[in-house]
Amino acid sequence: MMKLRPSRERGRGRHGWLDSHHTFSFAGYYDPAHMGFRALRVINDDRVVGGAGFPPHGHRDMEIVSYVVEGALEHEDSQGNGSVIRPGDVQRMSAGRGIRHSEYNHSPTAAVRFLQIWIEPRERGLVPGYEQQHVGDARKGRLALIASPEGGEDGDGAVRIHQDTRIYASLLSAGESVEHRLAPDRHAWLQVVRGELTLSDATGGDLELREGDGVAFEAPHTSPISIAAASDAELLLFDLA
Repeated sequence: MMKLRPSRERGRGRHGWLDSHHTFSFAGYYDPAHMGFRALRVINDDRVVGGAGFPPHGHRDMEIVSYVVEGALEHEDSQGNGSVIRPGDVQRMSAGRGIRHSEYNHSPTAAVRFLQIWIEPRERGLVPGYEQQHVGDARKGRLALIASPEGGEDGDGAVRIHQDTRIYASLLSAGESVEHRLAPDRHAWLQVVRGELTLSDATGGDLELREGDGVAFEAPHTSPISIAAASDAELLLFDLA
């Protein structure tokens, strides 16, 4: 089964310095029909003005993946990690039994846009951890693995997440296409980061997608998920237990 989550129906938080779209319930936005999908709990599409950001705050028992689309994001945490995340980078922070971190726009003037993704871990009380990888051009014209339970051990430079979830990213030029086949017991979530896509599926026909749209695929889903770019586009695909 395939189900569309239109961009226009997402929650939204506007705070002057921050404009955030919430695919699932988050903070002051609550929708009991959209509390997450399998282990995927949060997809926030955040835009932060120059010089602003999130001051130090705490998290527990969550795998937090940051994916920068435009600009640069500066990270610091209570484990002594500090870095700047740019387009082509993927960062994973395992909150585990407790961690504090801050996220600021690295530029005093230009905006930063990034997706913050929360995935529920397979167990609680893990040792907090941090990892960052650069995937860059590996995403062009293909689905590049950027996060998995095995992490970089699979040779794709993916960060390691403590859950049976795999995240793929792709940059497609207009006219290019990619395909993903799910195992019979797997589910998927497709998130359009930017651009326009056409989703072709034997069970549901063609579906036109735009920036911010999401699509859920429930098991069993035996036909290939075929994605074509109607314009230059960027997407994330989550393969979930």
